[in-house]
Amino acid sequence: MTSILSTRADELGAGDVAHGRSAASWGAIIAGAVVAASVSIILLALGAGLGLATVSPWQGRGISATTFTAMTAIWFIVMQWVSACLGGYIAGRLRTRWVGTHAHEVFFRDTAHGLVTWALATVVLASVLAGSLSSLIDGGVQAVSAAPSSTSSAAGYNVDRLFRASGNSASGTADYRGEATHILAIAVTTGSLPTADRTYLAALVSQRTGVSQEDAQKRVDDAVASAMDVQTKAKEAAEAARKAAAEAAIYTALSMLIGAFIASVSAALGGRQRDEHL
Repeated sequence: MTSILSTRADELGAGDVAHGRSAASWGAIIAGAVVAASVSIILLALGAGLGLATVSPWQGRGISATTFTAMTAIWFIVMQWVSACLGGYIAGRLRTRWVGTHAHEVFFRDTAHGLVTWALATVVLASVLAGSLSSLIDGGVQAVSAAPSSTSSAAGYNVDRLFRASGNSASGTADYRGEATHILAIAVTTGSLPTADRTYLAALVSQRTGVSQEDAQKRVDDAVASAMDVQTKAKEAAEAARKAAAEAAIYTALSMLIGAFIASVSAALGGRQRDEHL
């Protein structure tokens, strides 16, 4: 009877139950997390290089923004698959063997090791990339903030065109440009130019440049249309950036969930292979 109890106590101790030791093999978890984070950084750098190689500022060259977004999403998923798979597998193969533990409990512990490995690697990677993400967000904010200034510059340019005199002669029109700029700014903001403002602005143009009233009104209409076109393009660019950021966030979340699942499965596979070979 004493021999049976002693043997049972040895089995419990081997299974890390009698001594109350933690079932988590933190050495294996940290090793797997480091591997996963390192592979993620390598793949991220590779993806950035390939992405920059396919984008060109020249019209008609390179891929479109839609294609670039889709390729980025696919690359994030692949990056999560590869890094999570390697990290989870390493954690499973290096973890401490649990002797005298039920097979179901071993499977749970292995999957938990993979999940914890993925979580630790994600936290480490997020800490490393925090500065880059902050710079990216700041750049987006600056780009959106720059839209009104570009619109104002376009309005000022259009004002210069409005008061160009006929021929090569120049006329001093500084007193009228400020008022005309305000009229154009209001037109761009509201989306239309009131009839009274249009008539008044055309009269100013006709007076200062010597062109006919009809030609002056055409200049006014062209200037307003050009300023509104700039404003529209700025809004479209901001909207496209917003949609791209939203899609990137969704794809990143989905890829991370896939990575968590793959890390858990890989850890279970690695743990099973380890137990089979020992």
